[in-house]
Amino acid sequence: MYRRFFKRFIDITASAGVLIVFSPVLLTVAALLHFFNEGAGVFFFQERPGYKGKPFRIVKFKTMNERKGSDGKLLPDRQRITRFGAFVRNSSLDELPQLWNVLKGDMSLIGPRPLLMQYLPLYSAEQMRRHDVRPGITGWAQCHGRNNLSWTEKFRLDVWYVDNISFRTDCSVVITTLKGVIKKENIENSQSTQFTTELFNGKN
Repeated sequence: MYRRFFKRFIDITASAGVLIVFSPVLLTVAALLHFFNEGAGVFFFQERPGYKGKPFRIVKFKTMNERKGSDGKLLPDRQRITRFGAFVRNSSLDELPQLWNVLKGDMSLIGPRPLLMQYLPLYSAEQMRRHDVRPGITGWAQCHGRNNLSWTEKFRLDVWYVDNISFRTDCSVVITTLKGVIKKENIENSQSTQFTTELFNGKN
């Protein structure tokens, strides 16, 4: 009953409530990002795999400008992220626009984090089961080590969550996530190279 009805009901009511309550914060962050990003835009959109691997466009606050080098190509990420953008990332404020994805039904508040479409061919059949539920803004794996875990272990935890969804489990994820945000612990870093290498080797 929780998985089929109440989870979605909570997603809708909670995400709508947070968007309304934090609308002044969202508007302020958007205005400051427009200034610090030098007119490069406020939102970042990217295609990610959703329920059953179906693609959707995730939305986050954009934390980098679009400065280019003498060759006309974008500078490395570390040179384009702004001081305010770094603050937005470290405080996890960049994740708030994903509440819109939750309202639309693309995502859930709690679920496996949606990665990149290009990684789908690298999943094993068991790992692919992480897409048997809607992806989440935060999830079970994020509460159990995050950057300290291997990708294989993260996926194992994602699949465990798929098989053990409950109100109690989701409450535990919310509490742990809020504690991590307050303490600024386990901020997700880019690990695309490690991801690709580990999963590719795991299939051979």
